[in-house]
This record gives sequence, C-alpha cells and structure tokens, in this order.
Amino acid sequence: MAFAMPSIAAKTILPDAPGGGAVRPGLQDYYNALFRALGPQNWWPARTPFEVIVGAVLTQNTAWTNVEKAMNNLRRERLLTPAALERVPQARLARLIRSSGYFRQKAKKLKAFVRFLRRDYAGSLARMFRAPTAGLREKLLAVHGIGPETADSILLYAARHPVFVVDAYTKRILSRHGLAAEKAGYEELRALFENNLPRDVQLYNEFHGLIVMTGKHWCRTKNPLCHACPLQKFLTAEMLARLEPRR
Repeated sequence: MAFAMPSIAAKTILPDAPGGGAVRPGLQDYYNALFRALGPQNWWPARTPFEVIVGAVLTQNTAWTNVEKAMNNLRRERLLTPAALERVPQARLARLIRSSGYFRQKAKKLKAFVRFLRRDYAGSLARMFRAPTAGLREKLLAVHGIGPETADSILLYAARHPVFVVDAYTKRILSRHGLAAEKAGYEELRALFENNLPRDVQLYNEFHGLIVMTGKHWCRTKNPLCHACPLQKFLTAEMLARLEPRR
C-alpha cells in the first residue's frame, strides 16, 4: 500500500512549459515522455509519513524488496511509531530489520532519528514538518546516518517540502543523456532540477518515481536496454552505439 499525498491522489500531472523559458525544455520533455509511457508511480510505498522516514533509512545500500521484509517485521511488532521505536531495545530492533543489510548500523540510525524528533520537536512529526525547508534540511543532515538523499526523501515524501531527491538512477540517466557530467555531485544535480522546474511537490514526487522505474527496468548499470526505454528518442546515434554496442 502506498502512502499517497492528497495532491497526488487528486490528480495526475503533465505540466506544459510556461512562456519565457521558466522550465528547462530538456527536463520537461523527459518528464512528459516518462509520464506518458508509465503513468503515475504512487511512490513512496508506505502507509504513513513515519513509515516513509523509516523506509528512507532502511533502503540505504539495499534493494526495496529487502526493506519490505524489515518493514513487515516492524509493522507486525507494532513498532512503526516514533515512541515505539524509541522504546524498543536497539539489539531487538536490529534483529527485526536484519533483511535490510547493515542492520546494526541502521538500528542505530533509526534510534538517532527518533531521539532527534523528541528532542527538537517534542516527538511531533507535524511540528517537524512545519519547519522551514532549509533549516529542517540542515538539522536532518546533522542526525547520525542521514545523508542528502535520505534527508531529501524525508523532506519530499514525508514532509511534503519541494526538494528534489537525487539517487544513483538520476545521476546515471542524466550523465548518459548528456544532461550532466559523470562527476557531477549531489547538490549540483539537485540544483539542476530545482532551478529549472517549478517548485512543486507533486511534480518532484512523480518525476523521481518515474526515474526510479526507468533506472530499474531500462537504464541499468550493465547492459542497458536503451532501445526499449521511453527515453530512447532523446539519445543520439553516437550515444546509442556507446551504450548498446552489440545491438
């Protein structure tokens, strides 16, 4: 079951470019091509905002299928609330999330987050979500185990702040299509989206979900399936020859 934000549940989006070049044509074209081919992704898969946060930590360096097993264990034990997660012994928590990999470290990270939530926001997610984006992002990045991608996933998918989430799929697609340098850093790629697209939570949510789907099924690390990808039309013949040399 996916935690669908109200704006996403109410409508699907396919924005037209406003006049004056406010939207980078390349990014809009990519979004439109993916949305037309794949439709809404209903990402992030979770039942509550707190589950989004827990999932954002557990998905570090592992596949989502492994996270789902850990989430099911926590749900079965009724531990998917900040208070319950803070009460449970760390060793027991680690055992329950073992399937997600690096489970001892991730248990420590989850404990660090719920302590931060209690200390800075009296345990209230609603209060945390109301904080200004820049300040909240800075605070999240100071929590043990929360890096830029995890912080931005929390901001976008749980708190509904207009922050674009960059992941390995994003970097791979952009670099292969010549939209960003291979060595471009996280903040550079995030700025590319945020400076050239409307600051819209629904758009960022959907676009990132579409990128994840594309990276999983077509723009793979090895043996990419460019000929079948919805973004194939944006590749030059030279790019295609380099990515699919045997085809």
